Amino acid sequence: MAEIFTGTIWPLLQLVGLTLLIVVPLLVAVAYLTYAERKIIAAMQLRQGPMFVGPYGLLQPLADGLKLFFKETVIPSGANRGVFLIAPMVTFVLALIGWAVIPFGPGLVLADINVGILYLFAVSSLGVYGVIMAGWASNSRYAFLGALRSSAQMVSYEIAIGLIIINVLITAGSLNLSDIVEAQAEHGWYVIWHFPMFVIFIASILAETNRHPFDLPEDEASLVTGYNVEYSSMTFALFFLGEYANMILMSAMASILFLGGWLPPVAVPPFTWIPGPIWFILKISLVLFVYIWARATLPRYRYDQLMRLGWKVFLPLALAWIVITSGVMVTFDLFPD
Repeated sequence: MAEIFTGTIWPLLQLVGLTLLIVVPLLVAVAYLTYAERKIIAAMQLRQGPMFVGPYGLLQPLADGLKLFFKETVIPSGANRGVFLIAPMVTFVLALIGWAVIPFGPGLVLADINVGILYLFAVSSLGVYGVIMAGWASNSRYAFLGALRSSAQMVSYEIAIGLIIINVLITAGSLNLSDIVEAQAEHGWYVIWHFPMFVIFIASILAETNRHPFDLPEDEASLVTGYNVEYSSMTFALFFLGEYANMILMSAMASILFLGGWLPPVAVPPFTWIPGPIWFILKISLVLFVYIWARATLPRYRYDQLMRLGWKVFLPLALAWIVITSGVMVTFDLFPD
């Protein structure tokens, strides 16, 4: 019995515990990201934002969650009930499982696999299925048109993101996320060496997560909020939580690929006194602030402008930068051993 516990049950309990250590703080962060977004945008627009539910409105996310939980789940009579209910679950679960390979510090990772960046790219690419399923199953023209827009947008910008990641992989010489961070400790953050790609990456993750100014699938003027127009209560909440969880995941990717992950800006005191996971969280928060900043300041693109930007600007620039990066690495023999 003791052998079964130590050999099978105990490792399983450890895995469940580590998973909860990631998922529970992530869900809290998603809830309070909505609060931070409303407060920051309110400050930029000289408003107060949430103020009355709890001190300084800090309990507003809990009130919003309770409101959605107690609302009735309405399913359209012509909808495919099974697919309609599965779609938000797919979106939400995919936003969580990507965190399995995210390193928070040296050795602080749930699954330190050698192809972590490919795993992340695959998980983020699967997110389009939840959107397509929601639009098709809703039996609504508005929802279906929003799903088509979203899928085309996400596929287009995934190509640009993939090409940008190739530049980082060429420079680091590894697909392991921890190795990519450690390579930046030796050669400097990749935001310095690949700054144009960092700018394009930030713009691309805005489009990948359907965020302003690229939130065309949720264009209220023409689509009545797009693919999730028929959703209510907790099914809508799962889409909402999945979107914000994806924002945090993409911000973590940007931090690892370009901003040194858990590394401090300068490896001297007092910067080295701050634990690595704290630096990582601060960098994620910085990228999330860019998300909110863009929503508060930029006008929404037209759909043709959005697709032109992805295919005619970002894609050629990313391809050209791969050629430049490879040429520099070969010329100066900079490839890792």
